[in-house]
Amino acid sequence: MLWLAPLTAAASVVGVLAVREVAIRVVHPSPRSLPLTPVPAILDTILGCAGAVLVFATSVFYPESARTYRRGAAGVLFLSFIPDVLLATSHDMGGGRHEVSFLRIMHVAVWAICMTLLPGLSMTSHSETAAKPDDRLSIL
Repeated sequence: MLWLAPLTAAASVVGVLAVREVAIRVVHPSPRSLPLTPVPAILDTILGCAGAVLVFATSVFYPESARTYRRGAAGVLFLSFIPDVLLATSHDMGGGRHEVSFLRIMHVAVWAICMTLLPGLSMTSHSETAAKPDDRLSIL
């Protein structure tokens, strides 16, 4: 987990900044559109990834931890859309329907990266027929 947490956060920040770049070129948000400025996007991404890593690190001790983690993360992704919807309806911070659509894409990008990297790179499967390190090899 020492190398996986920074890798996940870095990959997520790269993904969010790529989506942000597309959003700026497509939507041309107003300068007062705070959620699409770099600092809040990067900070929110790092905080979200830290939360995902902490939840994943605590869930690995349970049976079927990857499945449980993915189900929980899908619920958190759904909940993360609520502030976006409120931002689109209230038009606070310069956020309109188009800007919020890109915020949702950012959320999905971070979710996909966390769902791929954390379980995929941290868990290994061992074959039941593979020799265990303590097992003595015998020709009999």
